[in-house]
Amino acid sequence: MASTSHRALRLLSLLASRRQWPLGELAERLEVSTRTARRDIETLRDLGYRITTVHGPDGGYRLGAGHTLPPLLFDHDQALAVAVALQTAPTTTFGLDHDAARALSTVHQVMPAELRAAMEALRLTRLRNYWEFPAPPIDPAALTAVGTAARHRQVLVTETLRPDGTRPDPGDDDFRRARLEPHHLVVWAGRWYLVAYDLTDEQWRVHRVDRLHPRPAGQRFTARDLPGGDLAHFVMSSHDRGDTPAVWECLGSARLDLPAEVVARFAPGGSVVEHLDAGHSRLTLGAWSWAGVAGILATFDAELTELRPPELAEACQRLARRLTGATPPAAPTSSRGGRPPAARS
Repeated sequence: MASTSHRALRLLSLLASRRQWPLGELAERLEVSTRTARRDIETLRDLGYRITTVHGPDGGYRLGAGHTLPPLLFDHDQALAVAVALQTAPTTTFGLDHDAARALSTVHQVMPAELRAAMEALRLTRLRNYWEFPAPPIDPAALTAVGTAARHRQVLVTETLRPDGTRPDPGDDDFRRARLEPHHLVVWAGRWYLVAYDLTDEQWRVHRVDRLHPRPAGQRFTARDLPGGDLAHFVMSSHDRGDTPAVWECLGSARLDLPAEVVARFAPGGSVVEHLDAGHSRLTLGAWSWAGVAGILATFDAELTELRPPELAEACQRLARRLTGATPPAAPTSSRGGRPPAARS
């Protein structure tokens, strides 16, 4: 009886984790015969869980829509995943850190003793890395509005906010209103981006969600195909994402003999790439020293001009002199003072 109850909980957890399961795959996961798996499904139905049978060659079983599962159905690995996820959740939404802590406490209270002990073993201290450049936290209402519109294919009317989060007045130079078809929400380098088709100028664009003041327009749209079909490449190679330089002690810029889409894909977080022409771009970035900025620029292996400020140009010259004066290590000598022995293949 205990074995049957354990399998029923495991079966319920499996059904909740995926939209549809073939009977054979369920039986394999439960390590039982298909007949036993079918009997366990009937047990769950007797307990009131709505499990739908899907007929046909691609059929199987699915958990009925709208059924709420208690959080006790986590297995050991799922409990650890929840503990790690809630403790390392990025603070890119107002109040998320407090909400994540409350959620962890709630889940912890209803866990069985064994799983609760596993979660307690993973009390983490999260330290900030200097190369993390999270955007200012987003209003949960704005994030929900964008996410809902993307899911239900609803047009959004948006106004672009200033970098400090304030709304410009109509007529200001930085005021812009647009009608967007939101397609994808993306999190990259601590920033939320919206990939959308801009109906105003009929172009695909990448927008910083924390720079948008969205509201639904009440109009639905049909999904479009993203240019190139690669979401990650499109976001990382779009130079005009609304980014602004991160705050650093040393901040400089240079003109690179590379296209903006190439530089944008490999530029560090917190930098800004400006399109100049088909083969040139300007990169603005910061670091803890001018030598650090120069070193990052050197990784692009391209001609650099228009270095600003003068401190950055001087740092690049110093780096060039150091690299020019670098000498290879001395060749090893044999113990008898002669030439080193020939290497063996």
